[in-house]
Amino acid sequence: MAARPFRQFVVKVHSRCDLACDHCYVYKHADQSWRRRPRVMAPRVVRATAERIAEHARAHRLKRVTVVLHGGEPLLAGPERLAALAHELRRSLDGVAVLDLRMQTNGLLLDDEFCALLVRERIHAGVSLDGDRVSHDRHRVRADGSGSYDDTVRALRLLGQPAHRPAFAGLLCTVDVNNDPDAVYDALAEVRPPRVDFLLPHATWDHPPARPRGTTDYADWLIASYERWNADGRPFSIRVFESVEAAATGEPGFTEALGLGSPDLLVIETDGAIEQADWLKTVAEGAPETGYHVLVNSFDEAARHTGFQARSLGLDGLSAQCRACPVVSICGGGLYGHRFRTGTGFVNPSVYCADLLKLIQHIQSAAPKTQRHSVPPADIGALTGGGAPEYAAVLRLSEAQLDLRRAMLAYLLRAGIGSEDTWQALLELDGPDLDVVLADPSVHSWAVAACSADAHGQAVPDTELLEGLVLATAVRARRRLELAVRVDADGVVPLPSVGRLRLLPARGSLAVGDRVRLGTNGGRVWRTDGGMASWEPVQRLSSEGLEVRLQRNDSRTTGAGTPADLTATWRRSLVAAWAVLARRHPHQAAALAAGVNTLVLLDSDPSEDASRPPFGALALAPTDTEQDLVAAMLREWQYAKFAALRDLLDLGGTGQEAALRRAYARLAVARAWHARRGQAARAEAELWGKQTLAALDAFAAEADAPTSAGLRMARAIRTAAHSLVTGP
Repeated sequence: MAARPFRQFVVKVHSRCDLACDHCYVYKHADQSWRRRPRVMAPRVVRATAERIAEHARAHRLKRVTVVLHGGEPLLAGPERLAALAHELRRSLDGVAVLDLRMQTNGLLLDDEFCALLVRERIHAGVSLDGDRVSHDRHRVRADGSGSYDDTVRALRLLGQPAHRPAFAGLLCTVDVNNDPDAVYDALAEVRPPRVDFLLPHATWDHPPARPRGTTDYADWLIASYERWNADGRPFSIRVFESVEAAATGEPGFTEALGLGSPDLLVIETDGAIEQADWLKTVAEGAPETGYHVLVNSFDEAARHTGFQARSLGLDGLSAQCRACPVVSICGGGLYGHRFRTGTGFVNPSVYCADLLKLIQHIQSAAPKTQRHSVPPADIGALTGGGAPEYAAVLRLSEAQLDLRRAMLAYLLRAGIGSEDTWQALLELDGPDLDVVLADPSVHSWAVAACSADAHGQAVPDTELLEGLVLATAVRARRRLELAVRVDADGVVPLPSVGRLRLLPARGSLAVGDRVRLGTNGGRVWRTDGGMASWEPVQRLSSEGLEVRLQRNDSRTTGAGTPADLTATWRRSLVAAWAVLARRHPHQAAALAAGVNTLVLLDSDPSEDASRPPFGALALAPTDTEQDLVAAMLREWQYAKFAALRDLLDLGGTGQEAALRRAYARLAVARAWHARRGQAARAEAELWGKQTLAALDAFAAEADAPTSAGLRMARAIRTAAHSLVTGP
């Protein structure tokens, strides 16, 4: 039997820990193999591990792999070793697959140097926090019995600072039913995590979990947290809850603790041993071992081990009780290690069976009354379906884009791009006004180009946009600021979301690369050296809930400089088309108004395969009728959402992605025709619906190894298109 390829690799960079947590599966359970392993991974094992991962990705044509730096405590390896490991992984995977590099840590050693390293090396760190002081220090203690809560929270506040936050992946919280779920939730929420993972304590039927109140203690605790999370508007992602919701709608879950998917994770120990998942250490001494080693064996060889094969059986590998359960497709029997019982092995229900059943049934019953605030890919259906949930999904997509743009700025800060004065001013101005500036699509275009250039050792283009966005933030915040700005070839300083300043020097007095000093008092921007400059504010359009900036097809204008006659012509057309769109497609119109802040005005209609502006902008060309402009707005809105999803998800290779993009855009046109009346409109809707399905057929033909996100999106598009062709 061939298991699916591994996509997640847990690399044990250090085998010791600076805590003595009493619930740790590495040190406190049956398997004690850590005692005979080297403390740190040797350089030759690091190289071999990186080469094996690249070899596996190349053999299976993987587009993305996830590597989790683990331990023990990985920070004990020190910044030099961690940086060297990150470089080795990227060197081996260059041109093969995208590296998603993560770390799980207790955070105690995090300081400015480590946080800077995480941002610079693009390592996303998850930190273990079990809640408030009482809850956390109940288990996560030092060898002398003292608690670790204060140092953990100190580290989390450091990691949450603007310069470091791009490295903050979220929190890991082990559930203890003796802890107050509200107190735990409050403590987790206080550090503003992007995501929380609730973990059930590792247990087996031989060593069952403590149940001080009854058979569903853990379900009751998690249900209390679920209800609190909903009541608070789901301010962050909680993976176990979102995984249940996704699986209940037919989507794959996001955690190996639930679902029927075969395993795609393996572990490489500090000595190079290839092992199964760590939680098998709770079962017996040597339970995770395979007998394979990175210096000798490939990961394909390891995949043939009976342990991996047994976990690839899906429904056939479950007990009769599980197979007969109504929620088996969601639960999947629970975490494999939690099924173990001496004598029957893993062919048992989970030791948390009653808890999982109660939790899943509660979430299923509550789902219609709650909005889903999970980040993509859970929102793919909402972003494709075109109904009321799209609005909430777009808000989350906008937040994810903002996080991405902040992450790119943090990368450029660590790369030394821009002056110290510029970055100091930006950090002092950080807040809601900066978020508005970062939402300008021109910032995204520039940041992508700048990060790419730096990553390839090239000169970073147009650094004056960095200085311009700082000045734009000061303008919005009505703060005084003076800053030296680089002169470009056109003598233009773009201020995203605000306008642009055109420098007007005497002949020959300014050259490209010169720096001039600009000042703002929050109301206007001027040259402080006495030179001439003209101010060109953005052109704005406001119409029945739509608030956008108008700009010509020039990303450097940032919405300014649009000729008045063109603006007047476009205003009339856009206002009329928007009224039709809001009346016929109210849900899409609300979502579009929430996600779009810029209209890029073109001279001619772009081709289907032409590049589009980033999320936040629509590219529009003149049309014959307002109906055609409505269809164009919906089509370009699809392109905008697709661009944002592509930034966040692996949607497949170049051919697969292009086919999905075509299908997604054509679906919007089909819907636009479907909303009109008359036989001709219905025929046109059916035609576009069939073209959408044809594009999906092209995707299927290209998809030799389709990603789960790509498949989810294709399935959602096909369902929507099929209803337009055959009727609901």
